[in-house]
Amino acid sequence: MSKYDQDMEPRGANHVALTPLSFLQRTASVYPDRAAIRYVGTEQSWSETFRRCCRLADALRRRGVGRNDTVAVLCPNTPAAVELSFAVPMAGAVLNMINTRLDAEMVGFILDHGEAPVFMVDQGLAEVGERALRFATVDPLVIDIEDPTQAKGSSIGEVTYEALVEEGSIDAGWSFPPDEWDAIALNYTSGTTGNPKGVVYHHR
Repeated sequence: MSKYDQDMEPRGANHVALTPLSFLQRTASVYPDRAAIRYVGTEQSWSETFRRCCRLADALRRRGVGRNDTVAVLCPNTPAAVELSFAVPMAGAVLNMINTRLDAEMVGFILDHGEAPVFMVDQGLAEVGERALRFATVDPLVIDIEDPTQAKGSSIGEVTYEALVEEGSIDAGWSFPPDEWDAIALNYTSGTTGNPKGVVYHHR
């Protein structure tokens, strides 16, 4: 061991994991009242977005979601998609945003391949989500994401997204990942031959 390596193991005093979660925390602190999300005539500040992400992360943990669990999400670019991009990794889990243009069989394959214990579905895509669950062998907790821009489909979930947010506490703690090489997202290729291929992204 080199003298420059002696007593230099990563620890709190000399190392902080690189993670996009720091962007949300800092922006909410520096620009709390500025708009983070504008959607269908509504506006949400950075501080409110941060609070909702904290609550959602806590709610997921209360539901048993933890490090390296996959949270699959089938929804377009909505406020929920923004919040889940932070809240899921804040819970230590891995976000799997599924291409909304895939057919039900491919979505079912992704649910199985990612071993998702949670599946969140925009109600405008409820029909695809419901059919995907028939193809899949996993039996995830299904959560309905209500979206005012989508024609409301049937409810296929056990709970709504907003009700899940309400389950979490704003005072619950969260932390950066213990290792910046922890997975933050699982994405899948599309337009390829055969089944979609999984691609893992890390916090770093």
